[in-house]
Amino acid sequence: MSMNNYARFIPGEEISAVQQWQFRAMDTAAQLLAAKTKAREEQDAAAQTESQLQQAYQEGYAAGVEQGKLQAQVELQQQMQAFLDNQAQEAADKLTALFEAAQQEQQAAEQAMAQGVLALSCELARQVLRHEVSVNPAVVMPVLTEAIGLLGAEFKTAVVKLHPQDLAALGPQIQTNFAGIGLSLRADPELLPGSCLVESAGTVIDGTLQKRWQRAVATLGLSSTWEVPGESA
Repeated sequence: MSMNNYARFIPGEEISAVQQWQFRAMDTAAQLLAAKTKAREEQDAAAQTESQLQQAYQEGYAAGVEQGKLQAQVELQQQMQAFLDNQAQEAADKLTALFEAAQQEQQAAEQAMAQGVLALSCELARQVLRHEVSVNPAVVMPVLTEAIGLLGAEFKTAVVKLHPQDLAALGPQIQTNFAGIGLSLRADPELLPGSCLVESAGTVIDGTLQKRWQRAVATLGLSSTWEVPGESA
């Protein structure tokens, strides 16, 4: 046996000095390397996930902000439109109220003006009648005729009272015009010229100027009296 072949064997006396080969140290190193690799991969995955989550959060936040802006714009537009509508309605209501108030004021002014014109017309008519009855006693004849006609055919006698001037001027004419009725003509100085009173069997027909004037102006909605304080009859 050569020395080279002998070198491949370990002498028996040296075997006790040789330790048995163990794979545990290499296995542990491999496991540590694998664990480190896995931890690094998990860390990289976690970092990637965190990055994705952060990106998603930022995108979601940006989208939420944009959505919030749009919603705020819509709500602002709605509020502005509601405000404008409300302002327009208030303006329309105020304009309507002003128009109605102006109409009422115009109607009141027109009514006051009409009443003033009517009162003035009545006063002018009163002055004309005063002058007429003072110069023309015959104006009482139509009034007397109407008053006697109101008595009816069953009244055969009547008492007629006139202002003394009217009686003096019209007495004979009255007797002639009403010859079919027994008239008793009497002068009454308390009556105004142009007035008459007809009495028969307890019935009195008031043909005084005051009464006739009161009835005439009442149909016009006035309450003007014939006499004016301080004015001579």
